[in-house]
Amino acid sequence: MPRPRKFVERDVVSSASEVFVANGLAATTLDDLVQATGLGKQSLYNAFGGKRELFLRALSEDREEAARAVSEALQHGDASPLERIRGHMLRMAIEFSRSDGRVSLTTRALVESTGEQDQLSTVTRTGIEQLAGVYAHCLEDAQRNGDLPPDANLSSLAMYFVAITRGMELLGRAGVGRAALTAVALDALHVLPGQAGAGPARA
Repeated sequence: MPRPRKFVERDVVSSASEVFVANGLAATTLDDLVQATGLGKQSLYNAFGGKRELFLRALSEDREEAARAVSEALQHGDASPLERIRGHMLRMAIEFSRSDGRVSLTTRALVESTGEQDQLSTVTRTGIEQLAGVYAHCLEDAQRNGDLPPDANLSSLAMYFVAITRGMELLGRAGVGRAALTAVALDALHVLPGQAGAGPARA
């Protein structure tokens, strides 16, 4: 009869994720993961299949959490769809400018992705598309409200917001301050069709 596992997989994945975020996939060693998770090498192999498989597991969980967080931020409320996106972008500017902030595992994977048709690139691309889908739903609401023209390319605009937020994340990690990231967040909506005449962004 096999011995029951004495660890919680989610806790192990979370601890491994922190290491992967800090070091990246290529630079993370099994010894790093052993130290972070408290599991032996054989236990890691038995439970997850190896370093790359553990990274992909952590990346998938990061992807789901990121999509859930953005979805909650853009949920229906008293604010208009574009106001909800604006508020979300401002919150991201604050979050990404924190001195103790870190990039998400999805963004780390984007940086390391080679663009080849491998599993890492596929999982990373799926995460980006999932985030874009969340923005697209909010933009659809804006279009129904008349805040965006009927011919607006919502798929492209949704991917634009993914690119802006991932870029802000990397800029924050590089030390770009809150004022600069806030300006980016405020200006982001002014490229939307029908919004260009709104004038310069104001805090």
